[in-house]
Order: sequence, then C-alpha cells, then structure tokens
Amino acid sequence: MAGLAVIFLCRLMFKSGGLAFSRTFTWAFGLIVMLAGFSSFYSDKPDWALCEVSLALACCAISCSVAEFRRGDGVFLDGGLITFIFAICLIKTLQFLISTLAGFVTSNGTLDLALLVEGFSNRRFYGQFQTFTLPLLAVPLLLPGLRRSTKAWVLALLGIWWLIAIVGGTRGTWLGMAVAGAVMLACGPQGVRWLRWQVIAAFAGLVLYWVLFSVLADFLGIELVNSASGRLTTTLSARDVLWSQAWEMIRAKPLLGFGPMHFANIHNPIAAHPHQAILQWASEWGLPSTILVGWLVLRGVWAVFRHIRTKSASSERVDLLRICLFASLVGALTQSMVDGVIVMPYSQLWLSIVVGWLMGIHEWPIGRPSFGLWRRQLWGTAMALAIGFLGYVAIRDFPNLEARNEQFGRDFGGNYQPRFWQQGVIATKPQ
Repeated sequence: MAGLAVIFLCRLMFKSGGLAFSRTFTWAFGLIVMLAGFSSFYSDKPDWALCEVSLALACCAISCSVAEFRRGDGVFLDGGLITFIFAICLIKTLQFLISTLAGFVTSNGTLDLALLVEGFSNRRFYGQFQTFTLPLLAVPLLLPGLRRSTKAWVLALLGIWWLIAIVGGTRGTWLGMAVAGAVMLACGPQGVRWLRWQVIAAFAGLVLYWVLFSVLADFLGIELVNSASGRLTTTLSARDVLWSQAWEMIRAKPLLGFGPMHFANIHNPIAAHPHQAILQWASEWGLPSTILVGWLVLRGVWAVFRHIRTKSASSERVDLLRICLFASLVGALTQSMVDGVIVMPYSQLWLSIVVGWLMGIHEWPIGRPSFGLWRRQLWGTAMALAIGFLGYVAIRDFPNLEARNEQFGRDFGGNYQPRFWQQGVIATKPQ
C-alpha cells in the first residue's frame, strides 16, 4: 500500500491536475485530519493510532492520484482497468474450476467447499474482492456493438464468478449486490440493463451450483461440508458482541474516540474490528469525525448518482463504466456495514481505486478552481509524512512479526484476528 502511494504521490506533487474540490470539502477534510491528530495524541498507543491515520491518508493519496492518472491519460486507461480485472477474475475462475474438478476426483465421500475458494486467508476477503469486481465484469455486456460470441464468453465468466460468490458464502457480498441492484433501478435505462445482466448471471451461477453440488454430488454420493445453504441464516455471527463493544466505546469517549485502530486495543475473543464501518469510525475516531466523513461520503455518492441520472440514456463507454463503478462502490459501502471492507488492506486498495476512478471520470463544475499549487504542496507534504511513517512501521515490525504472533498466542490464545498486520490485535496482556 505504501509503495503504491509513493508512486502515485510523485504524480500528485509534480503534475498539475484538474481535481476541483470545493472549499467546503477541503476544510471538512482538514478538520477530519486535525481531529485524527488529537484522537491519536490522547490515545493509549499514539504510534498505532498514527499508523492508522497514515494508512487512511495513503489510501486518499492513491484515490487522488488514480483520478489524476485517469484525467491525464484518458479513456485508454479505462480499457486497461477492465482488462486487468478480467485477467484476475479469469485466473481465479480457472483456479476454482481446477480445484472443483480435483475435489470431485479425489473425494473420499466428503467435499469441503471452503477449500475450493482459495487464495485469501479468509473467505470473507475473497467475497469483498468479488463485491468490487462483480459489477465491473458487466461493462462489456453494456457496450453497444459488441459481438454476440464475445458477450457469451463475458456472460459465462460473470456466471461462474457468481457461482464462486455463492460457494464462498459471504453474505455481505450477497447483501451488497442486492442493494447495488436496487440502486441501479433508480439509475435509468442503463442501470436497469446492468441489473438485468447481473440477474441472468446470478441465476446461471445458482443453476451451476445446483447441478454441481446437488445433482452431481448426490449422484456420486459425496457429502458437502460448508455448503452455501448453511449460510442462509439471519444470525449475526457474533457481530452483536462486537457492535456492543463499539457502542460502549462510543458512550465512553464520544468526542475523540479511543484512537484510530484502538478497537484492537481492547481484546475480545472474536475480532480486532467491529465489522461495521460507522461503529468502527465512531468508536475509534469520535462522533464529530464520523459525521464529517459520513457527510463527505454521502455528498460524493449523491454527486455521482445525479450525474448518472443526467446521462441515464447515454451509451458512451465512460458513462457505462461510471454506472458499473458506482454499483461497485455502493456494494462495497453496503458490505462495510457488516464486514471489514475498510479494514482489510486488499479491500482498502480496491476501494481507493474505485473511488479514484470515479473522481477521474467525473465532470467537475465549470469555473471552480482546481486543486491549487499551495494546497497540492500541503497535501503532498502530508502524504509524504504519512507514507514515511508507514515505512518506518514496516521496518520496525516486519522482522519481528512471527515473534509478535507468538506473543499474542501466549497472551490471548492465538485466535486469528487480522487487521493492520496479519495478526491485528495491538492489546497487551493485563498485568
């Protein structure tokens, strides 16, 4: 993350761009950073708090710089983005199909579906990635003039990608895509077309799941473990415990919170973050910061939605891409209400890219001054300090990660609780 931020920072500081944030936005963002500084200063572990603030600033640097790249290099990069996403999804799809074939061939009467969804340390992280990419795989299906054979291949990939989402059993992905679909209904004809293709692909994925893991598995006498049907519950999977802890933290320190990353400083046997973005920000950064961040997010989402509505019937490539990116963002924001989308580094990176691309293709108000030189220099200095601090933390901690994880095991029993590092708890054992 820090390495990518360094690359993007060079362009941000030395190439003038067209981003035109309003003064209100600039002052609100500055106030958020100031509140973060106070929250970190008064926290129990200021170094970890500053690390979290630096990580957030690095994500912002990536978003702004992605926007600068897109505005500077134009539509050529749009095709590169979609090609890159298709390449990743195709590789993961082939991996899934090979694992599924191997599972049926080598099965000894049972098949654990969790083993088919590999490549991430937790199936939910895979699901978060799919929430970002499922909407974007539909871009070629919306393009006019695309050959039917090409659309058939794209639809086949999207259908299998939905099959993997079903097998993975990440309910947050299902919820995110459902909400994104509902929002697309209000985005005009192209949004409805996007939803229609997603429904067709999801249905195809569901049929494939039934054929492979019901009909074929029953025919071969294979018992399934961790099937998707077992995830069709309304239980919170212990999230109520996490949310209760976050609420008590908010009540105890409503103004500045306990400090960024400091949910992980109060050990519990479940997780190092509350799996709910609003509660996490409020408990760690404070209510005033949460209100400001929420206002900025809603303002940005509303601006994109209004722009989509204005060009709801357009079949231009950039407008179709905007719809898919917006669906990706809505799905991810929805999933962040029940999952750690804003916590996991890979998901943070994709969130930064999606937000940055939306800013890059946004049509900024005419006459509003762009990101001026002094603000760019101030912003660049802050980014450089944040990235430098992240580099210091990496140099400090990375050689001792194994020892740190072993120490956590001795203190708390070794339960896997990922956050900043693979083991994300920063709490120390009470003396």
